[in-house]
Amino acid sequence: MAFHLTDLIGYGAAFLTTVSFVPQAWLTVRTRDVSGISLGMYTLFTAGVALWLAYGVTQRSWPLVGANAVTFLLALAVLIMRLRYGARQAG
Repeated sequence: MAFHLTDLIGYGAAFLTTVSFVPQAWLTVRTRDVSGISLGMYTLFTAGVALWLAYGVTQRSWPLVGANAVTFLLALAVLIMRLRYGARQAG
């Protein structure tokens, strides 16, 4: 199976954008500090990633599916922690 340049660009972009969320998710899990995380932004972002995932599935674009599945899980984890721990930090 030969990769085309467009496939390599897609996989490279998918890898970099997905890996960029690991430090934030890890820091949030470790510290439980969500004070700097915008609930509105993460809600919209997570919904957008879910739509990109659905789009990738319908297009059978595996770079989109793989990257957005992982990014969705990471963003959802941060969003859940923001909802869970944000109320404690506000009070």
